Parts: sequence; C-alpha cells; structure tokens
Amino acid sequence: MYKFAKGSAVALFALALGACSSSGSQEDVVLSQKSPEALYAQARTSMELGNFSKAVKSLEALDSRFPFGAHKTQVQLDMIYAYYKLDDTPQAIANIDRFLRLNPTHPDVDYVQYMRGLVNMQADSYLFHDMMNIDRTDRDPKNAMDAFKDFERLIKTYPNSKYAADAHQRMQFLKNRLARYSIQVAEYYVKMNAWSAAAVRAQTVMESFPGTPSTERALEIMAQSYDELGQEQLKKHVLMVMQENFPANEMLQN
Repeated sequence: MYKFAKGSAVALFALALGACSSSGSQEDVVLSQKSPEALYAQARTSMELGNFSKAVKSLEALDSRFPFGAHKTQVQLDMIYAYYKLDDTPQAIANIDRFLRLNPTHPDVDYVQYMRGLVNMQADSYLFHDMMNIDRTDRDPKNAMDAFKDFERLIKTYPNSKYAADAHQRMQFLKNRLARYSIQVAEYYVKMNAWSAAAVRAQTVMESFPGTPSTERALEIMAQSYDELGQEQLKKHVLMVMQENFPANEMLQN
C-alpha cells in the first residue's frame, strides 16, 4: 500500500511539473508572438491591477526582444518598480545599476537613485517584526547603510529633486537605526568587559550619528568604559558633554 501511494505521489508530482512546464512554455510562445505595443500595454495593465509577477514577464519579454524599441527606457523604469513591489532586491538593484550605467544623463536618474535607496531600505525591514513591534536593530545593517548612502548621494547630486525631501526624512530614520545598532554592539562589549572596544563603538555613535536618541546612551557607555580603563581625563570630558546636553542623567547625580 505504501509503495503504491508513494509511486502515485511521484507520478502526480511529475504530471504537475509537466503541466507547469507546458503552461510556462505556452505562455512564452504567446509572449513571443505579441508586438511591442501589445506587450507594453499588457505590462501596464498588469501593473495597474497590482499583478507585478505577470507584469515582469511581459516587461522582460519586451526588454529582451525589443531592446532598442520605442518603450526601452520606460520598460527599464517599470521593471525597477515591479521588482521593488515584488521585494526582489537582487533583480531590482541589478536593473537600477544597469539603468544608471546606460542612461547617466536621463531626466529620471534622480528617481532611479531614489529607488535604489527604497530597495535597500525595504531589504533591511522585516514586516513581521514591525507588525509585532519587535525591535530587531541587532540584525546586519548592511542594507540600511547602503540605503543611507543611496539617499545621501541623491541629495548631494540632485538637491532640487522632488524626491530629496523624502530621502532626507528616510536618512534620519536610517541614522537612528544605525545608531541603535552601534549601541547594541557597544553594550555587548560592556557585557564582555571589553571596555576599549565598547568605548570606540560608543564614540562611533557620537561621530557618525550625532543628534540621534542613542546619543545619551553612547555617552554613558563611554563614561563607564573610561572609568574602567582608568582614563580619568577622558571620563571627565565625557561627563562635561553629558552635563551640557543631558543634565538630568543619573550618572551626573553621583
């Protein structure tokens, strides 16, 4: 009985794969027979309906079959947005970098640079954690750092871009996120009694992410670390900075 059921399952699985393969092949044939105008109209309709997976198939077919067609630039822009909506970071970044390389003077370069920041920022976020209000700032900040640099490049290169204001706000959010990450690393060093490493990491917050909510905690870690290291002058300087900026801090009440 088991052998029969197992054999049946394998057969059904093979049939399902065959059906999918056949369906995919048929779809490819249909796409290959359409004119560029029909393909683009289909892609736009799919995007308007929120079916970005289907839109990507039409756009990819259009991009490969008619790379120099009338819609070539808009197709690339639509592919970037579609991959972003699909949360496909590698494909989105690849298409963004291709566009920037091939169209350095295009009027929408600022938009594409902005999208690069959005894609990296999206890659750093965890929707489930956000929904459950779970703080996961301890995760690898690479994408957050890349997004910060993307928005910074946009603002410096295109200060008058209509995306600059939003990019600036997102940079502040990312700055806070990166500062919190550095604080968590510094606190880990504190637990390990690695005082020099803790002080250096906390100082990074002061130098790279000033004005963030993590500043006060950075000063506390620096003061504690310098105290443990016997660096009285450095500790005194940190406490002076704390007195000026956070006079109600408990460390100053001793």
